[in-house]
Amino acid sequence: MYRIDLNSDLGESFGRYTLGRDDQIIPLVSSVNIACGQHAGDPLVMRKTVALAKEAGVAIGAHPGYPDLQGFGRRDMKLSPDEAYAFAVYQIGALSGFCAAAGTSLSHVKPHGQLYNRAAVDAELAAALAQAVRDVDSTLILVGLANGAFVDEGRKLGLSVAEEFFADRNYTDKGKLVNRAEPNAMVHDEGEAIERVKRAVREGTVLSATGKLIELHADTLCVHGDTPQALAFVSRIRQSLEADGIAILAVSAA
Repeated sequence: MYRIDLNSDLGESFGRYTLGRDDQIIPLVSSVNIACGQHAGDPLVMRKTVALAKEAGVAIGAHPGYPDLQGFGRRDMKLSPDEAYAFAVYQIGALSGFCAAAGTSLSHVKPHGQLYNRAAVDAELAAALAQAVRDVDSTLILVGLANGAFVDEGRKLGLSVAEEFFADRNYTDKGKLVNRAEPNAMVHDEGEAIERVKRAVREGTVLSATGKLIELHADTLCVHGDTPQALAFVSRIRQSLEADGIAILAVSAA
């Protein structure tokens, strides 16, 4: 049986600022990655998003990012391994506390934004983040870019890992995401994006932005929830996958 996890980065509102359609997206996915207050989110938003996820019965993950609210965690920061480790432990621990208070538990950890991108290619940073995940809770699943350094370092530490695929992002010939600053970073055609997902799940491949066939393993698919078209796209991709016999299951599901 073919299967894929649908995950979405949520809980990114902050104070008086609202971002995303969390209450509508959560019932359509199988896993959520909740911002932990450094790149986005705040304690009240974290608590509310955990409650929504628990009610919907979806897997809950921590979504730690660079400590950069102004830049939404999408600007690079030269953190030392010790700093990266500490910031990750701090954020994972915070969300784990909200899960415990709500009578549920954390299932996975997926870094956000530029921290995610750098960890995919920087083995030293990836090792520090993976160590943080293991030291907080060695049963947590580490989620990272397919073929990236983060999942490699997680495996070295004996962690369970889930390799992530992006339906709406183009890939380089080396299997990395095309930088968002590039004009061809995004895949805008929904039909094309859905076919890319099916191919990744069934064949373990994706075409790069230049047309090169890249091999990858897709355990989980990121679907964004912060655009005007997000709700319709998530609904359509779920229906299309299920219609083709591809089960939607959290990576933490047995």
